[in-house]
Amino acid sequence: MPFDERDRAILDFEAQWQRHAGAKEEAIRAELALSPARYYQLLGRLIDTAEAQEHDPMLVKRLRRVRDARLASRAVTAAGLPR
Repeated sequence: MPFDERDRAILDFEAQWQRHAGAKEEAIRAELALSPARYYQLLGRLIDTAEAQEHDPMLVKRLRRVRDARLASRAVTAAGLPR
């Protein structure tokens, strides 16, 4: 799938969403015309692409670290191990 304007808009929004007034979910709907669930699905796929890495390497690395930490925490919880 080609990296398009919507993909850029999603990454740019994620990089700067704190500047928007109100809740993030409301801003997602207003600015991107996406449901929050769809936004997070697309963002999750995007951060695994080379194009996203080229567009904003610092953001993509941060989002990957957050995702990987969340997955590791879930795995520990599912295994019943103490954190």
